[in-house]
Amino acid sequence: MGSGWQTTPVLDNGQPGGWALVRGAQGFLADGNGVLFPREWLKRQDLPIAAEHGLGRFNDEPVWLLQLNHPAELPGCFWQGLRQFMLQADYPTFRMLSFAEQVATWSEQHRFCGRCGSATQQVAGERCMRCPQCELDSYARISPSMIVLVTRGDEILLARSPRFVPGVYSTLAGFVEPGESAEECVAREVREEVGIEVQNLQYLGSQGWPFPHSLMLGFHAEYAAGEIVPQADEIEDARWFPIEQLPPLPMQRSIARYLIDSYLARRLGLEQPQLSR
Repeated sequence: MGSGWQTTPVLDNGQPGGWALVRGAQGFLADGNGVLFPREWLKRQDLPIAAEHGLGRFNDEPVWLLQLNHPAELPGCFWQGLRQFMLQADYPTFRMLSFAEQVATWSEQHRFCGRCGSATQQVAGERCMRCPQCELDSYARISPSMIVLVTRGDEILLARSPRFVPGVYSTLAGFVEPGESAEECVAREVREEVGIEVQNLQYLGSQGWPFPHSLMLGFHAEYAAGEIVPQADEIEDARWFPIEQLPPLPMQRSIARYLIDSYLARRLGLEQPQLSR
């Protein structure tokens, strides 16, 4: 794939032609040429299409998302999950798929009105599901989250969740609570997850995270006080690691890895990494 993914105003589903992604319970459909298929060809394949969404443009060509309502197969094609694409695909392709995943999640989770329970209808030209009974509008949303690297000189604090790949340690993260600033969230989550206090917060950047619909706000913080006490049921292990003796780290392209690599670059006099966007 090239490097030309752009989100644009919602495309008119009545327009013919263009490319399409297919998302189902098994992930995204792909073949030897990638994940984009001629849209009109897909519509002739008798797929169980539940919804269609205009996404944007890839290399100046319009792209739609076709959602399936039950599993299906196409000769010569295979299904692959989003995390596998994150590891294997070029970044513009992963970014396009991550946007499609979040749109699909929003659509699936708002098929019925959260106020009166009626079936919703997609609003033409908007990323909005509207209830025809009580007129409640449900727009595509993101969930703000903080992610932070805590350091103490030449040591960095890394932790393991039981959900991680075996052996991998990462930075601390958590969702922002209602009425809370991102900085307050950093202090609270670090205190809850590992029992220490932090200071001198520095915002370093953000990254959309489609698992399922987060916006990760990345920080660096310095250790202030306390001893590590892992939060039960959330943190399997947490410890200080010397920067010369680090465990297996999160995947490249992730903001967690960017926070770690940025600090290592500053301490070791290396070139600063770039955050994938």
